[in-house]
Amino acid sequence: MMDRYVEKFMNYLKIEKDASRHTIVNYTEDLKGFSHFLQKVPLEEVDYLTIRKFLATLRSKEYDKRTIARKLSTLRSFFKFLYREGYLKVNPMSTVSTPKIDKKLPRFLDVANVVKLIESPDMKDSCGLRDRAIMEILYSSGMRVSELVGLDCDDVDFIGGVAKVMGKGKKERICPIGEKATGALRNYLNKKTGHNRALFLNKSGGRLSDRSVRRIIDKHIRKISLRDKISPHTLRHSFATHLLDRGADLRSVQELLGHKNLSTTQIYTHITPERLKSVYDKTHPRA
Repeated sequence: MMDRYVEKFMNYLKIEKDASRHTIVNYTEDLKGFSHFLQKVPLEEVDYLTIRKFLATLRSKEYDKRTIARKLSTLRSFFKFLYREGYLKVNPMSTVSTPKIDKKLPRFLDVANVVKLIESPDMKDSCGLRDRAIMEILYSSGMRVSELVGLDCDDVDFIGGVAKVMGKGKKERICPIGEKATGALRNYLNKKTGHNRALFLNKSGGRLSDRSVRRIIDKHIRKISLRDKISPHTLRHSFATHLLDRGADLRSVQELLGHKNLSTTQIYTHITPERLKSVYDKTHPRA
């Protein structure tokens, strides 16, 4: 019974909301878990107490607060849709509050370690040239890995020093790319073989996947013996942190990152020790 409603909701997300593949996958998984919890209980009988019991089940499985909040957000959107479309007479999520989430500071690298990581690939082979170009672009533009692997050769304007990316919600934006990144990209393209329009290719000549980029970053992290827990997203975090450290305004960083809301960008306003020391040295009379 619930499957029919889920199908209608997914069609709404795809057609009307133009939701990304990532969003569709997450929502589908969350609703599958809720359906398993309900077993044979009809959706019309779901009430506030049912949701509270589902919450208790999630906590008993030791899900963290962020995961629980995401699953509740899925249910909130799902039941809001069903209520608005007249499939349900009552929205059981209307009085359910989302648990407060502790804000996690984004993990980032200092400039020296970013440079060390980016310059670690062996430039004598095509894979090394590709890896160098990947890391240069991730740090130079702050784009997401999904945006990077979606790039085609035609999306890069070398003269203008920009790349056209497809962001979340299938929204296009222009990302500036610095000289070092465009230089690394030219070196890679000069050795690139085949006629695949995708910018970054794997050894088989196909488009690189998100997972492949993670493996590439992991390989070079091990190579330079960095012990920090690093992901491709860490270069995006480092990009934003370093811009703000050097005086970039929050609105500009928001545009560069492709954030819909400024509140998302505000996680990068954390004070780094370097910035704190700089402010102290400039402002304290006895520094």
